[in-house]
Amino acid sequence: MESTKTFEETTYRKVDWRLIPFLFLCYILAYLDRVNVGFAKLQMLKDLSLSEAAFATGAGIFFIGYFFFEVPSNILLKKFGARKWIARIMVSWGIVSALMMFVKSEWAFYGMRFVLGLAEAGFFPGIIFYLTLWYPSSLRSSRTALFVSAIAVSGVIGNPVSGWVMDMLSGTLGLTGWQWLFLIEGIPSIIVGIWVIFYLDSSIKDAKWLDEKEKALLIKNIDEEDKHKHEVKLSDAFKSGKVWVLSAIYFTLMIGLYGIAFWLPTIIKAFGVKSYLGVGLITAIPYGVATIGMILLSRSSDRTGERRMHYVANVTAGGLGLIFSGIFSSSPVLSVIFLSIGTLGVLGSMPLFWPIPSAFLTGTAAAAGIGIVNSIGNLGGYVGPNVPIWVKSFSTDPSAALYVIAGVLFLGGFLVFAFIPKSVNIKVGAPPEGIKAEAKPSLQR
Repeated sequence: MESTKTFEETTYRKVDWRLIPFLFLCYILAYLDRVNVGFAKLQMLKDLSLSEAAFATGAGIFFIGYFFFEVPSNILLKKFGARKWIARIMVSWGIVSALMMFVKSEWAFYGMRFVLGLAEAGFFPGIIFYLTLWYPSSLRSSRTALFVSAIAVSGVIGNPVSGWVMDMLSGTLGLTGWQWLFLIEGIPSIIVGIWVIFYLDSSIKDAKWLDEKEKALLIKNIDEEDKHKHEVKLSDAFKSGKVWVLSAIYFTLMIGLYGIAFWLPTIIKAFGVKSYLGVGLITAIPYGVATIGMILLSRSSDRTGERRMHYVANVTAGGLGLIFSGIFSSSPVLSVIFLSIGTLGVLGSMPLFWPIPSAFLTGTAAAAGIGIVNSIGNLGGYVGPNVPIWVKSFSTDPSAALYVIAGVLFLGGFLVFAFIPKSVNIKVGAPPEGIKAEAKPSLQR
């Protein structure tokens, strides 16, 4: 007779294979449509007569639109269900991303980037919330890592593909390489968005691919954990001091992420790499290192139940990596090695971060709280691309922007160390330490 432990492992493995690869694919498309403008920049600045400052503003303005619709979108996801709402998000952002090919002026660039932010708002926090409906805290970091690693994999796959598209299709049918880039990378989001309607289930109860015994186990594990969470209502998310501290921490992380993502192709191009494919292949290296590292880190975090110091150590190492990449900027090999450590410091910290909000939030509070953290934090996506522009006003050192971003990452590590309690660490198989069952959840999933 199958043991309880073996049955549980088999059941979660079944959930893993059903959900994670598909969500992974969705996020690859989301992130690629969000940051491919960094690659398009190598051509479109000249074609549209855009300045570096105009590009930074347009790249960052995405996150302003994202900010305004993020929390409402996440609440609507809970209202309408993940299947319908994630499909709506993906189809709309795919359409807007493809339409970027028709941008002809600076203000059109700003407007389309803003609308793209509106369209995509709610996707990432929606998926993070969606994972809380299926996995308890003890399993969430590694699953989040597998999902978030799509960022790194999109860099490994997407950057060479973007380079190839711009090299091979430039001039075809009268379109530039960057126009083909937006079109080719926007259409798959529309197709997969339609697929979401037929594939995803909004809850465990709706999953026809699970039998009743498997559903009962999954629901029991979630319900047992939720009994120990006392912030469950929409108002709890806004009143929670931890939510606002986490927003500040995530803000620092996003400055690092998008400071790297939008400017990495430019940094690599400055090494003297001639072809766009060559730039893409080299920029894939830091993302490849981050893919492997973030999975190993998240497994360590889930195995030990420790969140805080994993985050602090990794983000600090990332900051040091950026500093040394600047110091050794004259050596392409050393610079790429240290940029890889810096990229791991940012990307590897994301799956360590996201289990923390769900350690004390549940129900509508979780949907809203995760939305608040993500929307405010992602304003760092506006700041990150602008750091190199702003730094030029007080420093002629081309590596100064990397030093500033490193300092921001150190600040985020300090905030985690100083203000996030040890109660976010978990005893594997048990609720987070120090969180008592003060009240039974008033809003069930």
